[in-house]
Amino acid sequence: MTFQQPLLLLALLLVPLAVAAYVVAERRRRRGERAFAAPAVAPSVVPRRPGWRRHAPPALAALALSGLLVAVARPQVSVAVPSEQASIVLAMDHSGSMQATDVAPSRLDAAVAAGEAFLDEVPRRVKVGGVVFDHRAEAVQAPTTDRAVLRQALREAMRPSGGTATGDALATSLAMLRAGAPGVQPRPPAAVVLLSDGTSTHGRDPLPVAEQARAQGVPVYTVALGTPHGTLPDGERVPPDADALRAIAERSGGEALSARDADALGAVYERLGTQVATEQREREVTAAFAGGALLLLAGGAGLSLRWFRRLV
Repeated sequence: MTFQQPLLLLALLLVPLAVAAYVVAERRRRRGERAFAAPAVAPSVVPRRPGWRRHAPPALAALALSGLLVAVARPQVSVAVPSEQASIVLAMDHSGSMQATDVAPSRLDAAVAAGEAFLDEVPRRVKVGGVVFDHRAEAVQAPTTDRAVLRQALREAMRPSGGTATGDALATSLAMLRAGAPGVQPRPPAAVVLLSDGTSTHGRDPLPVAEQARAQGVPVYTVALGTPHGTLPDGERVPPDADALRAIAERSGGEALSARDADALGAVYERLGTQVATEQREREVTAAFAGGALLLLAGGAGLSLRWFRRLV
């Protein structure tokens, strides 16, 4: 929590002063009671004492005062809100290893289905683009709010073939994001969601490109798809390279996730759909503090009237 007027928090020093004044007043009141009646006969003079109830209304009033003084400093909290100017690039691997069936019905089919589910989770006003890659990267759709166009582009482009050019896919994604906001300052929030199942075998080294992404403020969220026992139809083992994808995410300031089956992949994409399309904004909560303080004040006054028939 932060404050727009933090110096006004010094007014909170009034609270301990008020408490001290109350303690002094209570001691004077007790001395007055002892002067009025000796301790031995006090029970007959005041047979029922309020006990803790005497202090409850003033305690609530002190809390109310604290809340009001905090409200004066205009507190604000950082909250994640949907960014209507955000752009996301969905970079999807369709190399030959995506034919593996350890993720039913196949890695490729599961990736396409989860990608479409991802589009359902992203706020409608957020632009999403598509990049597909095997041994080369191809931009199939610039960031757009037209989900149907992107879905169709992914369905047509996702055919298993070739090797894996992860670095080129990242570079193509970054170029697409730059082209979508030429000369705009500050640059709108952007992110890349990269799904792959193998080690980069072609093109650029992905780690330096990930560092470029960090420099441009574009986190890369990687999803490693498949199990260590995944095999191709000819029996060749094709385990996912989760360590390589984790390194990419860390270099870019993003997050690395993994999915060993279609359900897990859907859950990952659902999470990313709501996560990468948000930005942190400061939201003032002065009204909440002031409202809470007034409720406490009203509660203390109500208890005082109920118990003592007066405001104390």
